[in-house]
Amino acid sequence: MKRIAITGPESSGKTTLANLLGEKLNGTVFTEYARTYLENLNRDYTKEDLDKICNGHWNQFAQSESEIQIIDTDFIVLKIWSEVAFGSVSLPISDAVDSNHFDLHILCTPDIPWEYDPQREHPNKREELFQLYRMELITSQKKFIEVSGSLEERLEKSLNAIASIQS
Repeated sequence: MKRIAITGPESSGKTTLANLLGEKLNGTVFTEYARTYLENLNRDYTKEDLDKICNGHWNQFAQSESEIQIIDTDFIVLKIWSEVAFGSVSLPISDAVDSNHFDLHILCTPDIPWEYDPQREHPNKREELFQLYRMELITSQKKFIEVSGSLEERLEKSLNAIASIQS
C-alpha cells in the first residue's frame, strides 16, 4: 500500500492534484474531511472542532486497504491551521502529525491564482503559510516533494516521486 498526502496552503491546487493522481493511478482519493465538517457546522469553528476534524480525517482512510491512497490534505494542515487561528495545537493533532501515516507528502506551492471559497481565510498569506508548511515538513522529518507550475508539471513530478516509493 502507498499512502500519499497532499498538503499546502489554501487554494494551492491540492484537491485538483489529488483527484488527478487518483485518476491516473487508479487510487482511492480521500477528500478533505474538514470541508464536509465545516459545511454542516452552522456556526464558527472552535479549536475543539479541529480535534473532531482530525479524528474524522483519520477515520476516513485508516481502515482502507486500497493499494494507493491519495489523501487530500494531511494533519499538518490542521496543525498550521490551529497555530494560526488559535496560537496553539492540541495533543491529538500533534500526535497525528508526529505519527508517520504517509509514504510521501506532496507540498503544493501557491503559485496559481487564488480562488474564492467561503471556507478560505487567508488570500494574502499564502506564501507565508507555504513557508510554515515547508518548515513543518522539514522539522517533522517527513519525506516530501514540492510541486509548482502548471498542473501538468505538478502531475509529472508527483507521479515520478510516487513511482520511486518502495512498496
